[in-house]
Amino acid sequence: MRQPRFDSQISQRMGGQQPDDSMTDPFSPEIGSRPKNDYTMEDLQNVNKTGTTTIGITTEDGVIIATDQRASLAGRFVSNKNVQKVEQIHPTAALTLVGSVGGAQSFISTLRAEANLYETRRGEHMSMEALSTLAGNFARGGPFFMINPILGGVDDEGAHVYSIDPAGGVMEDDYTVTGSGMQLAHGTLEQQYEEGMSNEEAKTVAARGIQSAAERDTGSGNGVYLAEITEEGVEIHGHEEYSDVV
Repeated sequence: MRQPRFDSQISQRMGGQQPDDSMTDPFSPEIGSRPKNDYTMEDLQNVNKTGTTTIGITTEDGVIIATDQRASLAGRFVSNKNVQKVEQIHPTAALTLVGSVGGAQSFISTLRAEANLYETRRGEHMSMEALSTLAGNFARGGPFFMINPILGGVDDEGAHVYSIDPAGGVMEDDYTVTGSGMQLAHGTLEQQYEEGMSNEEAKTVAARGIQSAAERDTGSGNGVYLAEITEEGVEIHGHEEYSDVV
């Protein structure tokens, strides 16, 4: 975003002072500011890391997001067997938890709050393009350690699936996979994904992808959560047995 030059009329009215955090920036975003990252490299090295597998698929009817249910410490110790790793953050959008548990939870809370604030101020829902851009900005500038979530949602333009990398990069695709089991799950999706799939068909493919990852990835397992996103809203259900949906 373009910033005013310090020799501009704005700067002259300020008496030539350099702008600081206490001054109002006329070009600042309407929806608030990004959290600041005050952590050191030593702090980053001490953050608990988790493994997981999350999948997002666009369909003819909307978006299907699938995740496993295991939380682990660096993939070596299973700390929880029933973790919901996909959360609704918008009336027609959901986000997965990938990476450090604390960072992912904080990221979801922040993004949900900003989406709600936008809706309150504007009287309309944020588009998926705007929401994905905001997510990338927060990932790049906020204290959200080592996250790599999937954002899926539906708006007036159709169904969208985005992967968001730890540096804030945002990539949209027909389907995507993130997490420690992504290479294993990708093979299943490459073979079985078809354009124009129904939600029910996509649920089966996504669950098979999670199951494939759980076979070899120690950071993934213990069942699957499925989120179905349509223009009507978001529904999330957990399944301890893959056979319930495969």
